[in-house]
Amino acid sequence: MAETLMKKSKLNAVQVLAIGFALVILIGGIILSLPISSADGNYTNFLDSIFTSTSAVCVTGLVTVDTGTHWNNFGKVVIMLLIETGGLGFMSITIFIAVLLGKKITLKDRLIMQEAMNTFNIQGLVKMVKYVLTFTFTVQVCGALLLSTQFIPQFGMQTGIFYSIFHSVSAFCNAGFDLFGNYDSLVNYSSNSVVLLTIASLIIIGGLGFTVSLEIFNYRKARRLSTHSKIVITITIALIVLGAVFMFLVEYGNPETLGNMSFRDKLLNAFFASVTPRTAGFNSISTTEMTMSGKLMTIILMFIGGASGSTAGGLKVTTFGVLVFTVISVLKGREDTEVFGRKFSKETVYKAFTLLFISMMLVFVVTTILTIAEPDKLFINLLYEATSAFGTVGLTAGVTQSIGSISKISLIITMYLGRVGALTVILAVINKKRKSRIKYPEAKILIG
Repeated sequence: MAETLMKKSKLNAVQVLAIGFALVILIGGIILSLPISSADGNYTNFLDSIFTSTSAVCVTGLVTVDTGTHWNNFGKVVIMLLIETGGLGFMSITIFIAVLLGKKITLKDRLIMQEAMNTFNIQGLVKMVKYVLTFTFTVQVCGALLLSTQFIPQFGMQTGIFYSIFHSVSAFCNAGFDLFGNYDSLVNYSSNSVVLLTIASLIIIGGLGFTVSLEIFNYRKARRLSTHSKIVITITIALIVLGAVFMFLVEYGNPETLGNMSFRDKLLNAFFASVTPRTAGFNSISTTEMTMSGKLMTIILMFIGGASGSTAGGLKVTTFGVLVFTVISVLKGREDTEVFGRKFSKETVYKAFTLLFISMMLVFVVTTILTIAEPDKLFINLLYEATSAFGTVGLTAGVTQSIGSISKISLIITMYLGRVGALTVILAVINKKRKSRIKYPEAKILIG
């Protein structure tokens, strides 16, 4: 399918991916707008349907209608399938189906897969797809089994199993959709360590990236990790630990969040509040009643996001790592950016700073639009929503449910760009790279 699309329209791999995601969103939005998807049997506003479909495919979790009460079981299954498609990537699923049907995987298909999975080369991509799907379903089944020990006793066998599967898929894909209704997310499970730790583990595993997970799985044999994996693991652990300590300190006495909890629950929920901004979107404490410091830290964590080649969004921890290590290298007077006995190319450093600039500008522009369209909302809450959409997180400061059409469209575009746009920009830079034959004389300017 992908190769045919490329041949007929002469699209490159990046454009095929961008159009593919858009088509999946459109199809999902049409299905969700039909009466067969809603709990009351009526048509759903098309803009709200597209918003939900975009949020699901872009594994965000922001919603304008309550997922648990607005949609019937069919609509919820559609949303779950959209989440899975968005998390794994439609090309992964397409390739897997082609393999099952015995069809040949062409070079162009492999090139598209390379772009979709953000890998270094095309060798072993089909094998990688098989591993990704097997790994994904295995982890999701394990997560569902753990969640079922809590949900089946509460909701009964049928509903409990469905809730377990849905939330396991949503957590692993870093989507943040929940079915508990009234926009409560996991607030009612703030004392349930099984639910929170299971969801948190799924979020972390999904946010590490399939390449990193494969290296960790094979570590006992290979006894080595790539520089990419080392950076992802190091930055991820650092952000989770620092975020948890910060949340524990600033929310410790807040009666609307951690204030009235036991010491054990404070630690548990501070940890969860640090994990979930890694583009997951679940919350076990009130995000609207957080302190200003808590909201600001959440915004920073949402902006950074998860790892490249994972189900997570955001700037990406590897990009953040390159930026941090570059600053450290400059302060130490080193010519190159160095870490773990390796150095990064100038091209990698330039791309990291380019991506940072583009990401910050996108969040700035969207926040500006929201402040104009929603003048009655607090600036910090609008920045929170814009960052959540860009990072495909799904956490909300209580704004999304009451915004107008212009704001909804802005967030739809932001979620889409957050899922495929930043990657598209980077790949476009790579594809259009041309070595100039002209060398200009060096200019001297004052910095700082």
